[in-house]
Amino acid sequence: MLERVRASAVDRIVVVIGAHELEPTEPAVRCPDWELGPGASLRCGLRSLGSDVVAAVVVLADGPDLAPASIDRVVAAWREQRVPALAASYGGVRGHPVVLARELWPLVPDDGARSLGAVLVPCDDLGSPGDVDVADDLPAWLRPPPDER
Repeated sequence: MLERVRASAVDRIVVVIGAHELEPTEPAVRCPDWELGPGASLRCGLRSLGSDVVAAVVVLADGPDLAPASIDRVVAAWREQRVPALAASYGGVRGHPVVLARELWPLVPDDGARSLGAVLVPCDDLGSPGDVDVADDLPAWLRPPPDER
C-alpha cells in the first residue's frame, strides 16, 4: 500500500498503528484507542497532522490493488470542488481513497467517516483497490508460492 501511495502526488504519509505491531517506513502514529473502531484510528492520524494541513487523503491498508491514479483523481476533484468529503467509487459504490477536509475531522465517529457522506468520484476505469480481510482474499500477485505456505 505504501508503494501505491508513494506513487501518487500525495506529499506526506502517516501510518496509523493499532492492533498489530508494524515497523513502517513512513512516520507512524500509535492509536491506543483502536479498539473503539476505525474512526478512532482515523482521528489519531488526523490529530497528528499540522495546522497547515487543510485536507487529508485516507486509504486503508487492506486494498492492495489501489491505483495511485485514483488518489490523484480524488485529490484533483477535491481541489476543484472544495467540498468537505470526496470518495472514489467503483461501480457506483463508495470506496477509497477518500479526501476529508479539516472541518470534518472532529466529526468522525468511532465507526469511521462513511456516515459523513461524500461526493463520489468515479474510478471504475482504474480498477477496484480490493478488500483483504483474510489471507484467502489476497490477490494472486501477493500470495506466496504453494511450496512456501
